[in-house]
Amino acid sequence: MMEAARDVGLGALTHRNFRLFFFGQGVSLIGTWMQSVAMGWLVLTLTNSPFFVGLVSGLGSLGVLAFSLYAGVVADRRDKRRLIVLTQSLSMVQALVLAVLVWTQVVTVWQVMVLATALGIVNAFDIPTRQSFMVELVGKEDLMNAIALNSSIFNAARVVGPALAGALIGAVGVAACFFLNGVSYIAVIGGLVAMRLAPDRPRPATGSAWAGFREVVAFLRSDRRVETLIALTATLSVFGFPFLVMMPVIARDVLRVGAAGYGALTAAVGVGAMLGALAIAVNSRRIRERGRLMVLGGTAFGVLVSLFAFSRAFGLSLVLLALAGCAMIVNNALTNTMLQTLVPDHLRGRVMGFYSFVFVGMAPLGAFQAGAFAERFGAPVAVGVGALVCALAVAVAGWRVPELRRS
Repeated sequence: MMEAARDVGLGALTHRNFRLFFFGQGVSLIGTWMQSVAMGWLVLTLTNSPFFVGLVSGLGSLGVLAFSLYAGVVADRRDKRRLIVLTQSLSMVQALVLAVLVWTQVVTVWQVMVLATALGIVNAFDIPTRQSFMVELVGKEDLMNAIALNSSIFNAARVVGPALAGALIGAVGVAACFFLNGVSYIAVIGGLVAMRLAPDRPRPATGSAWAGFREVVAFLRSDRRVETLIALTATLSVFGFPFLVMMPVIARDVLRVGAAGYGALTAAVGVGAMLGALAIAVNSRRIRERGRLMVLGGTAFGVLVSLFAFSRAFGLSLVLLALAGCAMIVNNALTNTMLQTLVPDHLRGRVMGFYSFVFVGMAPLGAFQAGAFAERFGAPVAVGVGALVCALAVAVAGWRVPELRRS
């Protein structure tokens, strides 16, 4: 069975530890997406204010913005498995507290804001630790395959989780979504505990956290490829990915397809991303020029999102978003893989901390600039211009940093 998995290009699944992680994550991510939908609905119900919905969403990223760089230092100095078990356990507690507050009908918006902020701080430590832990599960040979498979399960959960949440909210209310999300963490925690790993020997702390931070900054400046990958991720986070934030506005005011159409547009991105991730996974051993394909994916993403911004046909918009989702995941998966293979082992956690900082932590800045631009010039212009900025930035980087293309 394991040989069959490798033959079809799923080599990461031949590693027992990764299988435990993969299937546990699959269950947990469905719960995470359920909670994401339920959280927005709960805040809207409590306040009837779109502003508070956006505020709570932004608070969830604030912790990543504030703490992920320090979290990368911690990840390099601590047992990664134990740290992930801790962060996943704290996330489970947060979900169950929300469930109890809603069930007992004492929940208030300030409580939701505090819990969202707390979860963001937990995620600041969880994301870089989990990202840098992946190579310990599969080694560098199957790393791209593992990252692509992880991306595919993330985007599959993006489709399944919201659908389940919608059905549950209508049938029994939002509390069930929070409760089931809390229970879903048992799968990933159980998988982590069941892993058989060599004794972890984290790099001893030879200096302060500030010294560890300066060490990784020096490394980033010394390697143009890594520096460029981080800069491009920041550019896409601020100017490209906010197309998801503007999607409800485009669905309602431009395409005029309502809530059902908005759901279909969001699902199209998820389906395209899932298929793109599976394509990367199956062909991971055949992909040699990862840098060239990453540049192609990033440029194509910008062009496709720009075309979507100016589309007025619903069917065409669905196709463009599916293709954009595919190009987006090709760029993201290859960027993640290249970063982790280019960086020395003792700096991996800190580099992934930088990656989390620009990829997740800067997302609220992107949402803010897109919203401000859309307020003045309209959502299609905001999305289209931002996407073209991304396409141009990736293409120029590929031209100006030839060693990146050859990676």
